[in-house]
Amino acid sequence: MPVHNKLVRDRIPEVIEATGKKFTTKVLNEKEYIEELKKKSFEELQEYVETESKEDAIEELADVLEILHALAEYHGSSIDEVEEVRKSKSAKRGGFKEKIYLIEVEDE
Repeated sequence: MPVHNKLVRDRIPEVIEATGKKFTTKVLNEKEYIEELKKKSFEELQEYVETESKEDAIEELADVLEILHALAEYHGSSIDEVEEVRKSKSAKRGGFKEKIYLIEVEDE
């Protein structure tokens, strides 16, 4: 039986059960949950980095966004609040649309 040891979406056990396969799960405590959410964020971002098509990229970005929703909720916030902070930072410091690549800054 393959061992996965990773956080999965809430309905994955139903999906596995529908195939008739046996599986084992557990509910994480808060400390384990945030640790696994952080690991999952890297996993999903890596999957996005490795995409080669627009369709795959959008699929993986949706997974990244789902993790962001869960992280915001864990921290007692919402994706709407995160979006407001993003907008504020963008207004003050800009976004990434101009594709500016900083090479160096003179040290005084």
